[in-house]
Amino acid sequence: MKRYDIIPTGRNNMNVIKKLWARTFQISMRAVLPLLPYRKPKILKDVCEVPALLKDKGKIRALIVADPVIMQLGIAAPMLETFTENNVSYSVYDKVIPNPTTRECEEARKLYIDEKCDCIVAIGGGSSLDCAKAVGARIARPSKPLAKMEGILKIRKKIPLLVAIPTTAGTGSETTLAAVICDAQTRHKYAIDDFPLIPSYAVLDKTLLKTLPAKVISTTGIDALTHAVEAYIGRSTTKDTRADSLNAIKLIFENLEEAYTTKSDISLDNMLHAAHYAGRAFSKSYVGYVHALAHALGGKYNTPHGLANAVLLAPVLKAYGSTIYQKLKKICVYCGFASEDDTPKQCAEIFFAKLEALENAVNIPLSLPEIKTEDLDTLVDYAYREAYPLYPVPVLWDREQLKKMYMEVSVNG
Repeated sequence: MKRYDIIPTGRNNMNVIKKLWARTFQISMRAVLPLLPYRKPKILKDVCEVPALLKDKGKIRALIVADPVIMQLGIAAPMLETFTENNVSYSVYDKVIPNPTTRECEEARKLYIDEKCDCIVAIGGGSSLDCAKAVGARIARPSKPLAKMEGILKIRKKIPLLVAIPTTAGTGSETTLAAVICDAQTRHKYAIDDFPLIPSYAVLDKTLLKTLPAKVISTTGIDALTHAVEAYIGRSTTKDTRADSLNAIKLIFENLEEAYTTKSDISLDNMLHAAHYAGRAFSKSYVGYVHALAHALGGKYNTPHGLANAVLLAPVLKAYGSTIYQKLKKICVYCGFASEDDTPKQCAEIFFAKLEALENAVNIPLSLPEIKTEDLDTLVDYAYREAYPLYPVPVLWDREQLKKMYMEVSVNG
């Protein structure tokens, strides 16, 4: 079955009061957007600039947060050598796992305190960056467990100086106010959103992506596309987020396949910037049901986040139906896929054909075999709680509709 042939899954039965409350909440959030303290991290282009930056800022000892593969491949080695050259000490926490849990965050926090660190450098994919943000949150709020920070604006205190160094072009976490963490006991995966979590500096160094496996480039690239598309089609956009989303979408369609097949410098650089633009967009405009559904899968099965998003993206967008056709037309026209003379429905068909072609080219599967029928109610509950009422989705769905989405992408669906 082709991705763009998936038919909309039916009418939504969410009651009127719940719909009214969600939309009122979302309108209120959009109204205060201009008053909120969003900021952009300062950009560095070379990972070896970091130690000199920290020294200039008067920092003495950094906590390096990474995953084991980053350290084993030596990706951080050039940077660590320059730490010594600049007389900046460091301690390394390199036990971050995909979909990081509260356990790793607490271990890294203990190391930060024991080693008397005064800043944090996160290097890796979204998992390392999110773990580092959570460590910063716990340093800022030592008496508040991470579970109590779930949701928005629960930190409200400055975290240690944070430098974020993405080694994948996907999450955009180096520019967002979000940290996504999984509870080590319950496996509930949740987002912590607050402005202090926006890193002070982001390093966009394309050379760090050279050793990535092709499948990581593909899934993280579609992850970035998901951020940009969900931010664009939602109901809480701004002029800036729309511009960032469109820029990211165009760059991804133009560069992901080349980054996947050849890892050319220009394609990797463009993908890094695309992920960054997408991160900026969804920080303000939020995401949607693709992410809510994917986060639950990451918590329950440890499904890589980029893979979950990649599989879910086309089915969820198609299920929104005609409510997003006009915005898909704007995307298609901006990317050069269609003209103003094409109808919104024609543009939607073009968009889904382009998305299918891209996902086929980078070997994105159509389904996720780990989804079990007996887990559907738990997955749906987590996804529903994440999305309602925060995410300004094009269409509000009830639990039954979310369950249909899981069934759509399960092997047994």
